[in-house]
Amino acid sequence: QVRLVESGGGSVQPGGSLRLSCEVSGYTSNKWCIGWFRQSPGKGRQGVAAIDDGGSATYADPVKGRFAISKDSTKVTVYLTMNNLKPEDTAMYYCAGVAFYAGGYCYAGPRTLPDFLYWGQGTQVTVSS
Repeated sequence: QVRLVESGGGSVQPGGSLRLSCEVSGYTSNKWCIGWFRQSPGKGRQGVAAIDDGGSATYADPVKGRFAISKDSTKVTVYLTMNNLKPEDTAMYYCAGVAFYAGGYCYAGPRTLPDFLYWGQGTQVTVSS
């Protein structure tokens, strides 16, 4: 069974940085796609970034140039480094895994959301002065 565990959330001031981690276990295939999503009260789940086993990364427009997604080369751990944080980045952040990924295009967005079947419990990020 695929399991994802997030860590690294917290409270920071605007302009600050945080790094989130997502430890993944249980994939039987060596091909995978892991995405970060976020959700704030009263809003739907929004894709943030995604990365696949080959290291190909994609980003949603609101975070381009500020966030970076990366992976550990020795284990399936995915990181989200968030710089220049803004109050509008405040949300619960979730990592999620695609159930069947054959390679090609790994993206966290509204059209690919149904493909992400495995979810972590979330970690809260609060940006406030």
